[in-house]
Amino acid sequence: MDVPPQDIITRDNVSVKVNAVIYFRALHPKQAIVEVENYMYATSQLAQTTLRSVLGQVELDDLLSDRERLNTELQTILDKQTDPWGIKISLVEVEHVDLPQEMQRAMAKQAEAEREKRAKIIHADGEFQASQKLADAAEVIARQPVAIQLRYLQTLTEIATEKNSTIIFPLPIELLRHLLGRLGETDKGVGE
Repeated sequence: MDVPPQDIITRDNVSVKVNAVIYFRALHPKQAIVEVENYMYATSQLAQTTLRSVLGQVELDDLLSDRERLNTELQTILDKQTDPWGIKISLVEVEHVDLPQEMQRAMAKQAEAEREKRAKIIHADGEFQASQKLADAAEVIARQPVAIQLRYLQTLTEIATEKNSTIIFPLPIELLRHLLGRLGETDKGVGE
């Protein structure tokens, strides 16, 4: 039996339209006819009010993400109430939750903001890890001054394999100072 769309206000005050389907059978048809005048109509009305009641107590996020639990809860409640009529509710399925357009846009914005947040966190974490590795490399270079020369030669090798027509040789200032200092010492030695 289809449960017609019901207007529901969730616990967090969001207005939604929800429809469902219930599967049941009359285990005791005589009892069903004697206990209620029209068990089909009574079951439908009970399903509608139970749907509004149960789903009105949950928040929108739970309604959208925890349907299995809600279906089971609805089935249990309906089965308990229809048992005296000889009716067995075997399954309840919330089929469709119709959200207002404004809520759909708000949820899309929220999801986009969440994705941007995760991307920024991942990017910042990558920057942090890179800075740690650079700091570690700087410590190694500080302990072993020849390491910078090896890195320099390695960089030149990489540039040379790219078949560039122009190669720029950057010289570290410390190297120039060292060379100029040695030249100054030899000039003093020659002049004396």
